[in-house]
Amino acid sequence: MRVREARVLEVVRPGPLTTVQDGGRRGVAQLGVPRAGALDPVAYRLANRLVGNGEGAAVLETTLGGVAVRASAPVVAAVTGAPAPVTVDGRPVPWGAPVAVAAGAVLEVGAVTHGVRSYVAFAGGVAVPPVLGSRSADLLSGLGPAPLAVGDRLPLGEDGGVPVHAEVVPLPGPPVELVLRLEPGPRADWFGPDATAVLARARYRVAAASNRVALRTEGPPLERVRGGELPSEGMVLGAVQVPPDGRPVVFLADHPTTGGYPVVGVVPEEDLAAAAQAVPGIPLRFVPVRAGRGVRG
Repeated sequence: MRVREARVLEVVRPGPLTTVQDGGRRGVAQLGVPRAGALDPVAYRLANRLVGNGEGAAVLETTLGGVAVRASAPVVAAVTGAPAPVTVDGRPVPWGAPVAVAAGAVLEVGAVTHGVRSYVAFAGGVAVPPVLGSRSADLLSGLGPAPLAVGDRLPLGEDGGVPVHAEVVPLPGPPVELVLRLEPGPRADWFGPDATAVLARARYRVAAASNRVALRTEGPPLERVRGGELPSEGMVLGAVQVPPDGRPVVFLADHPTTGGYPVVGVVPEEDLAAAAQAVPGIPLRFVPVRAGRGVRG
């Protein structure tokens, strides 16, 4: 009886930061565990659709410089998110479409031409062991697999044999100006009654220190009208916390579940995919809105 060869990806070039991500850890914030997961969920879901995976399959999330992996067995792959050149054994192949990768071939995603993060899906999904219900790497807590390194071997799940006929829906391009809606936060009174209006008038830029934990800003500080310390309290995805330097910080997927700085507002989850693709230095504006449905942690 012939034993089927294991389906494995070998990391040839990890890029500046490539991690395994899926939909994240849900329902464990009360344990102090962040959600993690793909920062651009729209691009993540499309990548999985293109290769016939279910929505929860794990993919590779690259940052700026791409990644290169060698497949041990034939596999269908797709790259979405930030546009980047894609090759198989040095030959150009389409971005944003299913691509056949032969056994032993190297799939390489190059440096992004726009945006920040690309998503690389493989039929069957990246099948590293789940931790607390997710295969996602969490850079803040250290849960899940470590960022990729040369020589790492990543198992793939079984290809379900689903024909790949995904209808490609155009993704929005990476923003040239990041516009984030801002719902009222629980500690806006620490900044005066017109705090959100002050934020709306101010002009910020995306800071180079931004990462999977938070999008940081450069611009005019928001001044407090209250002094003293705030006891640590729960934080949700999209919370806009204001540290002592007065420059707002927008919490992303790997954010802490508690914090001691006041939260002036909350960015709705739907706006955070654009934040995931915002390159350092682009303009950022906050647009105050009335609180809508609940914001999820």
